[in-house]
Amino acid sequence: MTKENLILLADAYKYSHHKLYLPGTQYIYSYLESRGGKFEETVFYGLQYFLKEYLEGPVFTREKINEAEHMLLEVFGRDDVFDRKRFEYIVHTHGGCLPIRIKAVPEGTVAPVRNVLMTIENTDPNCYWLTNFLETLLMQVWYPCTVATLSYEIRKVIARYYEASASAAAFAGIGYVLNDFGFRGASSVESAGLGGSAHLVSFSGSDTLHASTFAKRYYGAQLAPGQSIPATEHSIVTLLGEKGEPEIFRHVLNTFPTGVVACVSDSYNIFRACEQYWGNELKEQILSRDGTLVIRPDSGDPVRTLLKVFDILMTKFGFTLNEKGYKVLPPQLRVIQGDGVSYSSIQDIYEALMGAGISAENLVLGMGGALLQRVNRDTQEFALKCSHAVVNGENINVQKMPVELDAKGQLRTSFKESKAGRLKLVLQNGEYKTVKEDELPGAADQLEVVFENGEVIKEHDFKEIRQRAWGGQEP
Repeated sequence: MTKENLILLADAYKYSHHKLYLPGTQYIYSYLESRGGKFEETVFYGLQYFLKEYLEGPVFTREKINEAEHMLLEVFGRDDVFDRKRFEYIVHTHGGCLPIRIKAVPEGTVAPVRNVLMTIENTDPNCYWLTNFLETLLMQVWYPCTVATLSYEIRKVIARYYEASASAAAFAGIGYVLNDFGFRGASSVESAGLGGSAHLVSFSGSDTLHASTFAKRYYGAQLAPGQSIPATEHSIVTLLGEKGEPEIFRHVLNTFPTGVVACVSDSYNIFRACEQYWGNELKEQILSRDGTLVIRPDSGDPVRTLLKVFDILMTKFGFTLNEKGYKVLPPQLRVIQGDGVSYSSIQDIYEALMGAGISAENLVLGMGGALLQRVNRDTQEFALKCSHAVVNGENINVQKMPVELDAKGQLRTSFKESKAGRLKLVLQNGEYKTVKEDELPGAADQLEVVFENGEVIKEHDFKEIRQRAWGGQEP
């Protein structure tokens, strides 16, 4: 499969920068950070994919330069912007490989916002324009980082409700509580694989099969990290019409007499399905199964629907009280909510269940568009900015410090203020802190070289990434 032409993977205005940098510019050094946003920490994940897919090995060729020249003449309508000699120099001098160095925190690192996560600099003074030329592509690491962060934060929320209401034995399955239903709602196959694999840093439940493909292809996963179960959809359950729904339900149980199987049950009337079909006609078959039936509501207000569904099921099937005093359905029965699930609604759902005396262990979740699609670069305020340059042999610390007006019309420094100088990330009393390279000489830099002059220097496997995010334990 032919890779994209990297020469054409930058914002159009950047092709003029080789002329706009001051004469004598030799080196440009830039860094990536999350400047804040929804969460106070960021999970770093996804850079290795971009390095291997787009930057590794010879990426510039004469044919690609020709393609780019034709395109950019059309884009600008003038021939004094794109300079093919800049790219031909890299082909002739570096064999088409990128003369840049990228350092980054190990993937899976959870760092407080406003810390350096990655740096990039040119290694050939003739290629000073290349550092920020690559910003457009490398900035897209915001996406897997943000999805990984979202899943990480949701897992912390779920753990909180498990600690409050679930039995100790239930904790073994917490990695399967949030399931990725987002493939069909993702903007592309690439987004589904990249974002879906980011979710798998914190959870193991996923119907986005391409996420496991990504983890194997780019992160050396030995086994598929995403796991799933047999499950119906509405095209199956509605096949015989409303009157035939119980027959379909029975067929599902007969087809998978053991193990876990999920069945969407809201095609007509979720409450009738739970009370009459599952809770009466099929009750004995469910309770005699060596496995678990997972009933799925898929419409209506999640809180109101779930409270009524659990009330019906616990009336029909009974319940036990766990050691924390919360109600638990028989092990042959659980519920999955896959509609209207988001970071905020998850907390509302579990809060309502606890208020009704229902343990969190009765419910698992499916999350689609809100997981893989309802995020953007500003969710965690990602930015990649120049912080150091060398011009005519002089080292220059570079910084932007924009001002803005506060609510009273007074000037204040914007949150978009950037860092200055060459940076390193250190651990000080167990906390990450960004300092200049010459500060704290006894503190080791947590940034490591991951790419240099066309070669991926350091790789992280998926198992290692998961363990790093979760303090040595896999989710």
